[in-house]
Amino acid sequence: MGRAWISIGSNIDAEANVRSALDALHARYAPLALSPIYRSSAVGFEGEDFLNLVVAFDTTEEPLLLHDRLHAIESAHGRQRGGAKFAPRPLDLDLLLYDDRVLSAEGLELPRAEILHYAFVLRPLAELDPDLRHPLTGETMAALWSAFDSGEQRLWPSGMEWHPPVRR
Repeated sequence: MGRAWISIGSNIDAEANVRSALDALHARYAPLALSPIYRSSAVGFEGEDFLNLVVAFDTTEEPLLLHDRLHAIESAHGRQRGGAKFAPRPLDLDLLLYDDRVLSAEGLELPRAEILHYAFVLRPLAELDPDLRHPLTGETMAALWSAFDSGEQRLWPSGMEWHPPVRR
């Protein structure tokens, strides 16, 4: 059993796509631990604001299989791969960490470099698991966030909440 941390982002029909992605992840990986959901300005292009959060869950799936499953959820939400790195998107699901593994294979890099570069990844991750240690730096997420220079990267609470669907 491994623990996975996933970043979720959307700026096209963002609230509906984030809710739907959380429902899909919950259906397969419940229970989910969620960070607060933040709103952030688009980075690298002009566009609508993003909704961003991080979720964590336990899974028996290996990282590459989980990575493929995340891509399938993105595709089901209209995500087309191969476009510009910084562009509007209906859904972005990134495997940030899988336990303390360091891996580079088949388009998957663990830990994901964005953890150290983007407030919309690091802040929710640090709030969700402040004592979690980065596999390469050894620093806690709380310490990384405390030292992070967010500069132009503004984040603010979205006010959005998600509750797991009730099973009957």
